[in-house]
Amino acid sequence: MIDLSNISSLRLGITAGGQLAKMLVLAASNWDIKTYVMDADPECPAAHNCTKFFKGSHTNYEDVYRFGQEVDMITYEIESINVEALKKLKSEGKIILPDPEILETIQDKGLQKLFFENHQIPTADFKLFKNKSEIIKAIQQAELSVPFVQKVRQGGYDGRGVIVVNDASDFTKLIDSPSVIEKKIKIKKEIAIIAARSSSGEVSHFPAVEMEFNPEANLVEKLICPADISQSISTNAGKLADDLISAWDMTGLLAIEMFVDENDEIWINEVAPRPHNSGHHTIESVVTSQFEQLLRAILGLPLGSMELKKPAIMLNLLGEPGYEGIAKYHGLHQALQIAGVKVHLYGKKITKPFRKMGHITILGNDRQDVIDKANQVKNIIKIVS
Repeated sequence: MIDLSNISSLRLGITAGGQLAKMLVLAASNWDIKTYVMDADPECPAAHNCTKFFKGSHTNYEDVYRFGQEVDMITYEIESINVEALKKLKSEGKIILPDPEILETIQDKGLQKLFFENHQIPTADFKLFKNKSEIIKAIQQAELSVPFVQKVRQGGYDGRGVIVVNDASDFTKLIDSPSVIEKKIKIKKEIAIIAARSSSGEVSHFPAVEMEFNPEANLVEKLICPADISQSISTNAGKLADDLISAWDMTGLLAIEMFVDENDEIWINEVAPRPHNSGHHTIESVVTSQFEQLLRAILGLPLGSMELKKPAIMLNLLGEPGYEGIAKYHGLHQALQIAGVKVHLYGKKITKPFRKMGHITILGNDRQDVIDKANQVKNIIKIVS
């Protein structure tokens, strides 16, 4: 247990150092917590804000293990960490939250799906395959029918490692990797909820957000809070989120992406045991941000209020197609003239097509107000080189 009477000397380790780590570092600085960040890139977003930066790979056993010796506790902003090093550190008494065994399950989308199935969590029907040949064989033997979605079991994120197969013409896109093949759900809406659970077992969740995706890059482009869903769907989705984080006995945050189908049934898509893109708006629009909530959860403090202060939209600032090089931001002056616009730039030096370079939260009086403002801002800010 962490001694909070001496919180100013607490050394919180964060792996890795992307934008989520940067925003967690900024939240921790409000409580004078010392933040140690490890990343392979000395110019990563969190490198210049943390108390101490360590150069190392989050996938390398020795780097993760050595980093663990320097801190009092570890949390993370990415799933693809060397879990064996975390397990070793835990066995030696290091506090690691969420628990490495939970991370190990979530790292593998096949194990995620099996966990959902074993705990009666609604999720799309699925089968597991070792490689592309097995998938093709199952199709030929009528054991698998289109349409379906292929997800590589490990390493995929932000739309990478996901293939939607609608007909035979898509078979050439199949990825030759251990995969989850799941039934394609007729989606009416995609929503997300972030649940929090403290070390004392207190559980709560943020209001559901509605997600809109970039059709070319297959990653989230816009989030709206509150989501345009019925009260019953909101209540059921919140209960699912609380049940799922409790089933894992997790301390920390669990971001949960969900589908709402044409019959208003809710299906769990996948999860992430960390702060998440779907919670960025909470910095301005909710009483307690997702980053402060993570700190409260892992430090054994009471969870903060998750009450929505104002309707909000979060726009991801993506690198413009056709540009790669030193980032240049156009339109900031004009965008910041609009009331309720809050700009967050991550500090990534190089822009690439669809790379997440920052985000904007837009606050308003009601849902239509923030939608109108977002439509203005979307056409103003451009990131080029």
